[in-house]
Amino acid sequence: MRGEEGWSPRRDEAYLGVLVDDLVTRGVTEPYRMFTSRAEYRLQLREDNADLRLTEVGRSLGSVSDARWDAFCRKRDAVARELERLKSVWVDPRLIERAQAERVVGQPLEREATLLELLRRPSVSYAALMTLPGAGDAVPDPNVAEQVEIATKYAGYIDRQNDEIARRTGQESRRLPGDLDYRSVRGLSVEVQQKLNQHRPETLGQAARISGVTPAAISLLLVHLKRGFRDAPSSSEKRTA
Repeated sequence: MRGEEGWSPRRDEAYLGVLVDDLVTRGVTEPYRMFTSRAEYRLQLREDNADLRLTEVGRSLGSVSDARWDAFCRKRDAVARELERLKSVWVDPRLIERAQAERVVGQPLEREATLLELLRRPSVSYAALMTLPGAGDAVPDPNVAEQVEIATKYAGYIDRQNDEIARRTGQESRRLPGDLDYRSVRGLSVEVQQKLNQHRPETLGQAARISGVTPAAISLLLVHLKRGFRDAPSSSEKRTA
């Protein structure tokens, strides 16, 4: 209505993005069920971080009120501050009694470590960690504390997934011309041509998720797009083929 570009969630932003993309690119022959296994980025699509994933987008679209935005910013900033604090606070094993260390960490501390390093251990909770001498005050908001603990324990997995998302972003968002006749793309099999012409994917990412469209076919599409269709066969060549 405002004449602005439309928006739809990506597969790494929301389960709705997975659902819509699956229905558009793969179609259905039976009732569609939104299982978590359908989302390759399900580690990102958690209930606890829905606000961190989508509030900024909602704000840019004008659907998030000032009060809600202020609350979100306070939470986001509080999480960032606490993570930075945990990185900077060191625990000296000489100042921690053996019984205290075993209660919190499960074993005596053998060397100095930051609070963040200790929190990464599977058996260590944020609440227990804050009871160590010198750990400082815990954040009062339980939602912030929960996000700090989750972000710390899953940091390695999340970082790897973010790297994968970044690598795929260029291909995922590369748009395909709406009037592209896939029969003009040299090297594509007849089956792939038919599927692409039938589904009419909007991006290379959508095309890659169509059943039967191989990575080699996507490479041919990329080459075709980079050439700017200069080498597209003429209509007479098509008839000859």
